[in-house]
Amino acid sequence: MRKANVAKPKFDYLRFAGGYDTETKPWNAKGGKLRESQNYEMAINNQGYKDIQGYEIFDGQTPPSEASYAILDVNITGSFSVSDTITQLVSGATGVVIAIVTSETPNYLVLARRTGTFNDSDDLQVSAVTEGNALSTARQSGATTSLLNAQYLNLAADELRTDLTAVPGSNGILGIYMLNDIWYAFRNNAGGTEADLYKSTVAGWVQVPLGRELAYTSGGTYDLAEGDVITGATSGATATITRVMLESGSILGGDSAGKLIFASQTGTFQAENLDVGGNLNIATIAGDSSAITLLPDGRFEMVRENFGGTAGTQRIYGADTVNRGFEFDGTVFCPIDTGMVDDSPSHVVVHKNHLFFSFAGSAQHSGIGTPYIFNPIFGAAELATGDDITGFMSEPGTNVGATLGIYNRNTTHMLYGTSVLDWNLVKFRDELGAFPYSIQQFGQTMYLDDRGLTTFKTVQDHGNFQQATVSRHVQSFINTKRTIVSASCIARDKNQYRLFFSDKTGIYVTTEGQKVVGIMPILFSNNATCAESLEDSTGVEVMMIGSSNGKVYQLDRGTSFDGEPIEAYLKTFFNFSKSIRYLKKYLGVTLEATGEGYAEFNFSTELGYNSTDISQPSTQNQVVPLGTVFWDTFVWDSFVWDGASLAPTSAKLEGSAENISIVIRKNSDYFFPMNLTGAMIRFIPRRQLR
Repeated sequence: MRKANVAKPKFDYLRFAGGYDTETKPWNAKGGKLRESQNYEMAINNQGYKDIQGYEIFDGQTPPSEASYAILDVNITGSFSVSDTITQLVSGATGVVIAIVTSETPNYLVLARRTGTFNDSDDLQVSAVTEGNALSTARQSGATTSLLNAQYLNLAADELRTDLTAVPGSNGILGIYMLNDIWYAFRNNAGGTEADLYKSTVAGWVQVPLGRELAYTSGGTYDLAEGDVITGATSGATATITRVMLESGSILGGDSAGKLIFASQTGTFQAENLDVGGNLNIATIAGDSSAITLLPDGRFEMVRENFGGTAGTQRIYGADTVNRGFEFDGTVFCPIDTGMVDDSPSHVVVHKNHLFFSFAGSAQHSGIGTPYIFNPIFGAAELATGDDITGFMSEPGTNVGATLGIYNRNTTHMLYGTSVLDWNLVKFRDELGAFPYSIQQFGQTMYLDDRGLTTFKTVQDHGNFQQATVSRHVQSFINTKRTIVSASCIARDKNQYRLFFSDKTGIYVTTEGQKVVGIMPILFSNNATCAESLEDSTGVEVMMIGSSNGKVYQLDRGTSFDGEPIEAYLKTFFNFSKSIRYLKKYLGVTLEATGEGYAEFNFSTELGYNSTDISQPSTQNQVVPLGTVFWDTFVWDSFVWDGASLAPTSAKLEGSAENISIVIRKNSDYFFPMNLTGAMIRFIPRRQLR
């Protein structure tokens, strides 16, 4: 008797790569690209897709993601409640209850905010009332499963989160920046009448007083200096100088003029001469000093620079569209006068040892090494571009050094040279400009133009044509978002450019060298009104966003959106297994996954363009614990990554169609990210479709 022919299964590997794609037609798209995606990013080295880390509130106190917990076995004679602060007699140890487990023997409490050392016998009190006694010492991270460990860590983070607060004031964060490992934030005051400056501390946000300013002229050669105590020759008012801002002239020439900055004063100055100790009439003033204040509702842009040339003299220079530009060293705030009638620059950069500000279509810079002097006699100048300037960026230039990119709304200019002696302003491109606050540099300069995301190199290669954009595969998405750009930053360790929009959405653009390997959309629980990515003194990158709720959040921290679940999903393009218009009987799918902690994901597929005419696979609920790095076959609805064990599960798919799409979802505030690098699809070829 002849044996019947049995079709042998075939395998098709689907590499997860290419990112989100709204433009490619189904037959032309590689199966590993995504037709839908939210809150996934390209993994490092282009190794698949990874659900993003969360973000958490920041104010300088211990961040929630650094919270820990301990388990204490107890004999309960009264009652404990979540949020109780317990104190142990004799040892004096304390802790806050974040979970109570009475289904296990012995019962136990999960504690956060522990102080001291719990012993294994003494009574436990709540508000001086004994509610039980300890049966063990406290076990740090003592959960019996990785699931419980993740849940208890999350509860401990939520407990710590209650300490951290928004920047005091009203409306959104206007700007954030870091200097000497301290973060600073601007926000309108409670009444919305002024903008205030705050700094992060171990006790939370603390307001930074802006001090006072006093204009002076000098006809002598006394060199006013920080620390000098000035005295009004007539009024007797006094103040200690914290900064001397020389704006014109020179000490040697006897014609210096500028401003004196000080924190406070005694008495009231008047039109008079100033004395410093026994040095009389060293300067002349026209009246009393004035408090430095900031108008509300600016949009701050800041850079760090060291004009002093020695360690410890790095300072922040900034502009905010409604106030004078400024210098700030962490203590002393110095408004900078440029001489403009409307002295409220929008953008700032330091280039070739000049401080540049933008005013509409005008770029104005200080003298060389003199950020307070905007007098042409001393090397300052104005450069007219004919179009609103939206930002600056120093670009790799000629053999004499970097070139300054002056980005306008609809054009791009390049400034060659080193000073007013040889500046050469050249219009680089017509019809290609940048949206404000979208310009970033990470090996290449990337920004958003009307045509999409653009890099300096692609503009060089393709001019003002569509080929200049690197976002052609997500152009539909970009077209709906480009007018609501709110902020951008880079993620150095991930080779990413991140662009945020005012509706809580954004995109993460991942590169390898000069090549974009994937663009992925994200959706936060909070919008970003500003963003910064800076390295601290140890070289660690710190990424922050400010939000419209007045809070500052640190990106890529924790497992939640500051306590809110992260909803993430992806859907691959329909994969034809190299045989378009051929029916296949699908038998199974195998995923390759790695991770660093507990995670659960819903997993399913869609067959034949998810047609209702096709019987779609049924949903099965099953939990699969996975190992460190492995191949495993998952069943339909859910699987679990716990980073500790390996439990392969055979998944049998049922259904026939010409193509298949993989769908993965998660929605949690305690799952760790998982890196999915590819899928192996097992199927039996059938007949050609008619």
